[in-house]
Amino acid sequence: MIENNNNDPGSPLAPFQYGTFRAIWFASLASNFGGLIQAVGAAWLMTSLTAEADMVALVQASTALPIMMFSLASGAIADNFNRRKVMIVAQLFMLLVSAVLTVTAHLELLSPWALLAFTFLIGCGTALNNPSWQASVGDIVPRADLPAAVALNSVNFNLTRSVGPAIGGAIVAAAGAAAAFAVNTLSYFALIGVLARWKPAVPASALPRESLGAAMGAGLRYVAMSPNIEKVLLRSFLFGLAAISILALLPLVARDLLRGGPLVYGLMLGCFGVGAIGGALLSARLRRRSQAEAIVRGAFLGFASCAVIAALSPSPWLTGIALMMGGACWVLALSLFNVTVQLSTPRWVVGRALAIYQTATFGGMAFGSWIWGVTAENQGAQVALLVSAGLLLAGSAIGFLVPLPEETALNLDPLNRWQEPSLALDLKPRSGPILIMIEYVIRTEDTKAFLDAMAERSRVRRRNGARNWALSRDLENPESWMESYHLPTWVEYRRHNQRTTHADDVVGAKIRKLHSGTEPPRVHRMIERPTNWSAALFATKDVFDMP
Repeated sequence: MIENNNNDPGSPLAPFQYGTFRAIWFASLASNFGGLIQAVGAAWLMTSLTAEADMVALVQASTALPIMMFSLASGAIADNFNRRKVMIVAQLFMLLVSAVLTVTAHLELLSPWALLAFTFLIGCGTALNNPSWQASVGDIVPRADLPAAVALNSVNFNLTRSVGPAIGGAIVAAAGAAAAFAVNTLSYFALIGVLARWKPAVPASALPRESLGAAMGAGLRYVAMSPNIEKVLLRSFLFGLAAISILALLPLVARDLLRGGPLVYGLMLGCFGVGAIGGALLSARLRRRSQAEAIVRGAFLGFASCAVIAALSPSPWLTGIALMMGGACWVLALSLFNVTVQLSTPRWVVGRALAIYQTATFGGMAFGSWIWGVTAENQGAQVALLVSAGLLLAGSAIGFLVPLPEETALNLDPLNRWQEPSLALDLKPRSGPILIMIEYVIRTEDTKAFLDAMAERSRVRRRNGARNWALSRDLENPESWMESYHLPTWVEYRRHNQRTTHADDVVGAKIRKLHSGTEPPRVHRMIERPTNWSAALFATKDVFDMP
């Protein structure tokens, strides 16, 4: 539930007026600080465990890979379970893994593959946590402040990135990687404490919880039927694929191209973080003055320049300045992708939509980390960075063919107009399949407008769970039309109607206006029953539950 306040919507700092957001933000600052120190320790420890460049790059990939693999399931969990409890479980899991990693490193029992296994497990915790947290932001702050909240979360992470890696490099240089892992272990306690005290209002639902498989399928279906989100997924995958070259190969840049040690590596990561903070603070102003596609295209070009300078520069100062530019472009692109997905998605599926976005982005990062690691192993880090710069230029050019959608003021709140009808049959929740038929009377001169509206209606129906959607016209009475579709069970029919938003009803209003009958469009709700009783005998009772 969103807290009441008198803040100025749209202000870059407006989300701080909400106590819950503020408390979690500061606790996350400590957690992110520890995470960055852990990342420095893991990346630099790998350089001492092996000289293979691809193994060094796989440290970054091992963190991104579980986010790609498990985000959709985590998004389904975020949309169907108490998000606060999910985040607490994720934080406790990462705390345990980090503690075991600390002990193992202290006893010098780590091998390169064991280190990758630990970073993979920490990535699994991140994959479970992120969809619940990102979906919760829209519950804590109002829609008008959502872009500012996303930007502030980017500021949070990159504020720690600006100083955390440098401190992490100093800790590794002075006390070893185990000390860095220990700091990360302690950093989880503040966030766990805040989440334990947070008591969000969880809306009651009269519907049973979706199964994990059904919830994942619903999320995939929604995204597949949402062209705006599909554009974001393509661009975010390309950006993650190419831009991760900098973070994946930065240990090699610091060691081989700049002739430095862990402190130089930490300072370079800090420069990236400083630039990211600047990009986050500029994002609101840029979004007001420029189109989304122009910002993203500029981010691709700016990051390409960063990669070229990092590949060719022998100077830590010049490389640091380039990394500041890269950090700004990183945040501008990723925060805009995130905001676009959230503003294009209703609350019932936002966790899954964000998870699929994360899957695309981190999938690109994981695949890119491996590609650039292999390229660096065979051709050198310099060549890998230059090739990634070329791919970033191509990603910018793709924007001319697949531009990002502009922000729109869609009302994605539930319509809450549908009322469950009185039934003569005693249906169970899993009774089905359910056939819905709706009769319309359309004047001949309105046929084209009706067909255009029904094309959009078909997309909305199928996106919200309908199957076998069809539109039929009466051969004897051409003004009579029949819309039909199936739902697998009665409870899915109820869920389908409760997913309708105010934005969805815009097309419904057009269709009702075109209907020329003396009565409103007539709805027939029917349950299908097999005529072959031997087949019905062996049918699953839960599916048919025949009255």
